[in-house]
Amino acid sequence: MKKIVAFFIVLFIISCKAKNEYDTIIRNGLIYDGTGGEPFIADIGINQDTIAFIGNLSNTSAKNEVDAKGNAVAPGFIDTHSHHAGNPFSHRDFLAALSQGITTIIIGQDGGSNFPLSGFFQKLTDTSVAINIASYSGHNTLRDSVMGKYFKRLATQAEIEKMKTMLQQDMKAGALGLSTGLEYDPGIYSNNNEVLQLAKEVNAFGGRYISHIRSEDRYFWKAVDEIITIGKEAKIPVQISHIKLAMHNLWGKADSLLTLLDNARKNGIEITSDIYPYAFWHSTIKVLFPDRNFTDEKEAEIILREITLPEDIILSAYEVHPEYQGKSLTAIAKLENKTPARMLVELIARIDDWEKKNNRECDEGIMATSMNEDDIIKLMRWPQANICSDGSSSGTHPRGFGAFTRVLGKYVRNEKTMTLAEAIYKMTGLASAHMGMKKRGLIQTGYFADIAIFKPETVEDKATVAEPNKLSKGIEHVFVNGTLVYQNKKTTGLYPGKIIKRQ
Repeated sequence: MKKIVAFFIVLFIISCKAKNEYDTIIRNGLIYDGTGGEPFIADIGINQDTIAFIGNLSNTSAKNEVDAKGNAVAPGFIDTHSHHAGNPFSHRDFLAALSQGITTIIIGQDGGSNFPLSGFFQKLTDTSVAINIASYSGHNTLRDSVMGKYFKRLATQAEIEKMKTMLQQDMKAGALGLSTGLEYDPGIYSNNNEVLQLAKEVNAFGGRYISHIRSEDRYFWKAVDEIITIGKEAKIPVQISHIKLAMHNLWGKADSLLTLLDNARKNGIEITSDIYPYAFWHSTIKVLFPDRNFTDEKEAEIILREITLPEDIILSAYEVHPEYQGKSLTAIAKLENKTPARMLVELIARIDDWEKKNNRECDEGIMATSMNEDDIIKLMRWPQANICSDGSSSGTHPRGFGAFTRVLGKYVRNEKTMTLAEAIYKMTGLASAHMGMKKRGLIQTGYFADIAIFKPETVEDKATVAEPNKLSKGIEHVFVNGTLVYQNKKTTGLYPGKIIKRQ
C-alpha cells in the first residue's frame, strides 16, 4: 500500500512540475496588454507559439528566460499598411520591421498585391520568414492583369466580371479583402461603379476594404465621400490608408474631417483609418498630377504653390540622373537654370523617354512635405486611427525603419500627445481589430506570443532622410509566435512567422 501511495505522490510531483514548466518565461515586465488599460507587473509564460500564463512565475522554470527588468512588455506591433515585404525571401529577417517592434505586417496595399495570392502564400509556407504576414487583394493588380496596357479608360462590365473572378480566387486563398490605390495607375482610371462592384464582392467572404483614396489633396472631400459610400453600399468595414490632409488649403480642417467620419460611424458605417507620424510622404513623382497632364507647366505651378513647395520635394530615386537623388527640386532647378515648374515637367518627360528607350519602368520617387503637424496630432488621436508605417525594408523614407518608435519617443514621451498605453493600443489591439484578426494584438492567455520589450524612457527612432536605414533605439527583445527573433539590435536568424489569413 505504501508503495502505491508513494507511486502516486511521485506522479503528482511530476505532473505539477510539468504544469509549471514553460518553453520561455519573460520575467519582471511592466505589461501593457494592448487594451489601452493601465500597465501591471507580471511574468509571462510561453509554450510553443502561445501565451500560456500571465502572473507570478517566481517559483517556476523555463527552457529560455528573459528578464525584462521592469521595461515595457507589449504585444508585437501590427503594421496595417506596410511595404516591408517587397521580395520577402531576399530579407527573411525583416530587420526594418523587427527593430521597431513590428511583428505582423499587412501587405497588398495601395491596390498592389501578389497574384495569385495562393501561390504567394505557398512560397511563404515553403520558405518562412521572421514575421507574420497578411495580405489584401489589390485592385490595381487585378485591373492591370485584365486590361493590360490599354488601361486609360473605364473597364467594361465583362472586364469587371473577370476582376471579380480573380478577386474571389484571392478571397478563397485568405485575403483580408480588397485594397485600392486610386491615385495610381491603373486604378486612377476606374470609376466609382467599378470599385463598388468589387467591394461588394468581398462581402460574401466577410472581407474588408482598405484604400489609398482617390485624392489626398485637391479632390479630397469627394474621395472621402467615395469610401464612405463604399462602406454603406457594400456593407463592409472600410479603412482610409495613411490618413492625411495633404494640401495647404486643407490644413486646419482635421476637426471637419473627423466630424464627417464620426457621423458616418453613427450611421452604421464601420470606417476607420491608419496614420504614420511624419509630415512628408513618399511616392512616385507622377502622383502630383491627378489629371495626368504631365506637360502642363501651369498645372505644375499650382502644384508647387498649393500642394507642396519646390524646396520640400526631395528626389528619393531618379534612375535617369542618379546624381539627383537626395536633391530638392529647388536645387535641381538651379543646377539647370530652370524654373521649378519647368524642371518638374521635364523630370517627368525624361522618365517617359527613359522608359521607352529601356523598355521597363524607371526607378524614381520623391519625398514631399504636404502635411501640418497640428492636423497629424488630431488625426492620430482619433479613437479609430491606428498606427502604420507605409514603409519599406529598403528604407528611402525614414518611416521604413522608424515609424513606430517615432510615435513612442516623439509623440508619447516627449510631446505627451497620448499616453504610452494609448499608443500601444493603437499599435496592437486596435490595429488587430481593424484588420479582423483573432488571437493577436493583446497579451492574453491563449493568444499568440508576439511580444515587444522596450525601454519607454529611451525608445526613439533614429532613421532620417539622410540615414533612412538607421536602427531605432530602445527596442530590447522581440518575439514572434513565441520565438525570439530580435535582441541587441540584431536578428536571431530564426523564421517563425506565419501567414495570417482572413478569419
